[in-house]
Amino acid sequence: MFGYIIVNKQEMKFKEFDLYQSFYCGFCQDLKERYGKRGQITLSYDMTFLILLLTGLYETQTSEGACKCIAHPFEKHPIRRNEFTSYASDMNILLSYYQCLDDWMDEKKIWKLGYSTLLKKEEKQVADRYPKKAETIYRLLEQIHLYEKTKEKNLDLASGCFGEIMAEIFAVREDEWEKDLRHMGFYLGKFIYLMDAYEDLEKDKKSNNYNPFLPISEDADFEEKAYHILTMMMAECSKAFEKLPIIENTEILRNILYSGVWCRYEMVKRRKKDIENA
Repeated sequence: MFGYIIVNKQEMKFKEFDLYQSFYCGFCQDLKERYGKRGQITLSYDMTFLILLLTGLYETQTSEGACKCIAHPFEKHPIRRNEFTSYASDMNILLSYYQCLDDWMDEKKIWKLGYSTLLKKEEKQVADRYPKKAETIYRLLEQIHLYEKTKEKNLDLASGCFGEIMAEIFAVREDEWEKDLRHMGFYLGKFIYLMDAYEDLEKDKKSNNYNPFLPISEDADFEEKAYHILTMMMAECSKAFEKLPIIENTEILRNILYSGVWCRYEMVKRRKKDIENA
């Protein structure tokens, strides 16, 4: 369920993309330094959004530096890191670990079981630091697994559980912004879960795997219904975002919320149309 919360690079200024990339690279470096190569493999753009969001909201001090890496081996590139970089790394480890276990239980992917074993030590470290969040994420993923096992037809139930997971991750502090951050995370989480289901629909039909869109997938107006549902999720998420007093990084964050998250959707739609026209 990773890879949906991305920027639309074509609609960004070079300066904005460079700033975004520096936070992403800082996130990558943080994962490597604190969790080694096995942690670095969990890197995704999704948590970079959370880093930028929390950095802009709390206006925390951010350190700037430069480093070389496998992706940039010949010259140093800028990186930015702060307390939320480390927080995002921790949450990324939790999500990746539990997601591997879930994939093993659902589809018996042996390599996911093996990777979860490699991440077990790191997961334990994070769970010790954030016991409530770790317990909440584990409990909700267990509930999602139950819904998937019983092939629950109400798409709000399973997607709502993943929404609660993201709400817990977004609520980094118990303060006046917690409610809006939870609201934002909840609907973004539902969007991610349903977007993942939309992309996997044809594959799940063939393999007889659970998919919340299956009950309506044969409707003549399915595409319109799916788009409407996804749009409602992002509308609620964006509404909560606009309530937050964020000045820094707003153009990047809006690029992601209003444009970037739809890039994968458009790609999937084009792929479906190409298959139909073949």
